[in-house]
Amino acid sequence: MSSVRPKLKPETPKAVTGWATATGRSVWLRADGTWTEEAGLLGVFTGDEAEARLAAALKQEAVVTDPYFMEVTADGKIAGRETLRESMRAEPTLSFGGAA
Repeated sequence: MSSVRPKLKPETPKAVTGWATATGRSVWLRADGTWTEEAGLLGVFTGDEAEARLAAALKQEAVVTDPYFMEVTADGKIAGRETLRESMRAEPTLSFGGAA
């Protein structure tokens, strides 16, 4: 299994996600440029704006680690090839059996 993330076309709706540097928790970039642990509040970006948002996130190592694009629908729902993985990151309380 490859860890290479798929390249998304410029017109594909996408979100910027990563991990909070201080806690390791999954975070998403909001439309206002702040970070949130609630996937339902993520910003949806396309084209040059998306590229600019990711470039800015890559310069925020003190705040976010390994930011990257994930595919979403125009209304911010998780979509695309990585849907299962991203859905699991968005819902940290999911239980898959066994002891917690």
